[in-house]
Amino acid sequence: MVGKVEKLHREILDYYGLLEHESICEIRHFGTGEEIYSQGVEYKHLTIVVSGKAKVCVSAPNGKDLILAHYLSRGLIGHAELMTGMKYATASVMTLSPFECILIPFQSKQDNLFKNLTFMTRMTEDLALNMIRDSYNFTSNVLFSGEQRLCSYIAQGAYKDFFFDRLTDVAATVGISYRHLMRLLKKLAEDNILKKENGGFQIIDMTQLKARSAEGIQAR
Repeated sequence: MVGKVEKLHREILDYYGLLEHESICEIRHFGTGEEIYSQGVEYKHLTIVVSGKAKVCVSAPNGKDLILAHYLSRGLIGHAELMTGMKYATASVMTLSPFECILIPFQSKQDNLFKNLTFMTRMTEDLALNMIRDSYNFTSNVLFSGEQRLCSYIAQGAYKDFFFDRLTDVAATVGISYRHLMRLLKKLAEDNILKKENGGFQIIDMTQLKARSAEGIQAR
């Protein structure tokens, strides 16, 4: 669904130094479980997240997905493709909640975006934060237990205390078997931390969920 540019959108565009692009940008709204971009499809827009959560995943030849990141409230999608000049999306983006974003068309490295110092600074900051996050996610598979990684994943991926995702993808990303994932989810439900409903899981006790997460263990 396409929306109109409002005050909040102008504030976000201004933050990225892109107010001059207001006339050509497009406001898009997606429901839960909708695909924003597909891996391998031509990439024609830079995306600025306004609100909601989406998973960014890479599909393997066997059909399984590996989730790379979650975006919440603010952030950029497509900046890696923009910086490297890639014409096709290197990953798929799927919403995990109602999702709103700003689409800004770009064509090549000759685009005026690359002459915009504010935008280039914000994008570099965003890329650096992504690199730090990805490094942490990689090391957590070695340093923390399956339960700790799962609790971190659920806490980070939840939207308004509700977690919704394809469980086979969750198992692959957390680095555990599907059977072990189901055992852990059952245990969290028995401990009144999660409750299964509406195709996902309601978080009953966020404090305990975070305490059992990798971040909670580090904070002790």
